[in-house]
Amino acid sequence: MNLRPISALAALALVSACGNNATGPKEGEAMDPASQQALNDELMTDPDLANRNEAGAALSGTGNDAVPEIDKSIRAIEAARTRAVELVGGTANMKPAPAARQLAANAPDTKAMVAAAKAAVTPGGANCADSVEYGAAWAAKLPATFPVYPRGNTQEAAGTDEGDCALRIVTFLTPVEIDEVFAFYASRATAAGYAVEHVLKGEANILSGTKGKSAVVVYATRLPSDVTQIDLVTSE
Repeated sequence: MNLRPISALAALALVSACGNNATGPKEGEAMDPASQQALNDELMTDPDLANRNEAGAALSGTGNDAVPEIDKSIRAIEAARTRAVELVGGTANMKPAPAARQLAANAPDTKAMVAAAKAAVTPGGANCADSVEYGAAWAAKLPATFPVYPRGNTQEAAGTDEGDCALRIVTFLTPVEIDEVFAFYASRATAAGYAVEHVLKGEANILSGTKGKSAVVVYATRLPSDVTQIDLVTSE
């Protein structure tokens, strides 16, 4: 099984990019135990793990872990880009994501990362990741502000509305480059009043946004097959 760490920074998706390197308060802000757990818990949308949960059956396909064929033609890419521009309200509103800050793999998490992790923990201290369920329907329940990138090929989805939780975790593929996908989510987040941050931590490329108790995290990897894999996590 090829496990790829997905950033749990803010809202917990898979193995946290900081893993066991999280070392307490970040940038002067104390981390409560529940939020610390949200950063360190391992919740993987890897197909092999999803297959252990019957709710993931709709997304598990044939059980072949190879990256599926998706339309990587110029026409398909341009159609996705065009729709992305429409969704942000026109070319003038499509802004690049903030320049990435490079952090060492064992560097302390930034204040935005800590805030995002806290957003995934309910006021009562419950870690929302503990109650997620797998199922294709969760991809359709993403917040309107943060849909799957146009023409993205959804691979897996999970989420929970239990108690005060509103957590969504969706993995999808797109032939569009990471910078363009990040520009889309950064533009949507900024327009909705989120504070946006972009960091490179170890091998993790992470765009995150926070607004009050709401958070979004976009973790991206460019695969050798010229396909971008995105793990989109929202909590609001």
